[in-house]
Amino acid sequence: MSLTVLIAPSGFKESLSVKDVAEAIARGVRRAAPHATILTAPMVDGGEGTTEALIAATGGRMIPARITGPVGEAVAGFWGLMGGAGPRTAVIEMAAAAGLSLVPRDRRDPTLTTSRGVGELILQALDHGVDRILIGCGDSGINDGGAGMARALGARLLDASGEELPEGGGALERLARIDTSGLDPRLASVQIDAAVNWHNMLLGPRGVARVFGPQKGATPEQVECLDRGMTRYAAAIEAETGKMVATMPGAGASGGLGAGLIAFAGATLHPRFQIMLEYLDFDNLLGRADLVITAEGALDGQSPFGKVPCEVARRAEALGIPTIALAGTIGKGARQTYDHGIGAYASIIRRPCSLQKAIGGGAKLLRNAAENTMRMLLVGERLAARGRA
Repeated sequence: MSLTVLIAPSGFKESLSVKDVAEAIARGVRRAAPHATILTAPMVDGGEGTTEALIAATGGRMIPARITGPVGEAVAGFWGLMGGAGPRTAVIEMAAAAGLSLVPRDRRDPTLTTSRGVGELILQALDHGVDRILIGCGDSGINDGGAGMARALGARLLDASGEELPEGGGALERLARIDTSGLDPRLASVQIDAAVNWHNMLLGPRGVARVFGPQKGATPEQVECLDRGMTRYAAAIEAETGKMVATMPGAGASGGLGAGLIAFAGATLHPRFQIMLEYLDFDNLLGRADLVITAEGALDGQSPFGKVPCEVARRAEALGIPTIALAGTIGKGARQTYDHGIGAYASIIRRPCSLQKAIGGGAKLLRNAAENTMRMLLVGERLAARGRA
């Protein structure tokens, strides 16, 4: 059986980088089908691994940075200078400054976490004299709408008494006014593009607080607090800048950072795969494949809304190429992915185990699941061959 398999996964948050996921799946496929041709396309989507992937793709360089992390303590972050022709471009993944992986499990309170470090990375890029900044939005541990970033860039968020609000999305329900007169003037002379999940809205039933707040540790009461804060925040942004972020596609990306980037950094938002695929060789690799294997930490009813497996599967389906998805967990609504190009899916966890054990053994679980999947496909191929005989 001559078979070309394209492995195009996402990373597994807090467990494996996208590169590690791709390598684990490839090892499993080779065990079952040693003669198969294996192509890999690690699918960065603006979250963790984005900077590394784009720097590798363009021959750029990584730059370490000491910045404010999401819980207000200094962390070792980074950004990158992309290589190649064209404008001098910085790439920043917000997860390097305000990602969920930087929030200790016992301190996961999205009413308090801040995006200040994202603003500090933008300032460092400006200090290097870049012409363009590409910001990847994903894997966030915040819900402050980019308020912390705005402060780092020079904005002031004030309560009814004219006092500065503290950090965190929880304080925004006391927001009365925003003062942008102190924003860094260099922002006006640099092009800022943000790669976001286009489906993430700031407000409403699918607003960022209600959909993602609980995933970041918010209680039901805190979700309501964050939603009230986002509502006041959107109104204050409109009053100060005239920008109506409340209903903009992508404004809710990364805990509302999309809204902050529009309002305070003059950014243009783009569907994340549209802008990322400019730098990745995915379409060329897809055209050579007979089968696609994708993967993500969880497959559920949110997956069709801008997540890697369905974005990959839609493109493969358009070319008549089947896609299989592997996932750490199969959640409620996963069957919806069948309507978005996924031909079959499977959990990599075969028996009950703790979250920590699953995270620690992610590479082995993925390798075994990929091997089992390929062996099932090869059995099917043999049956099909007997039927043709």
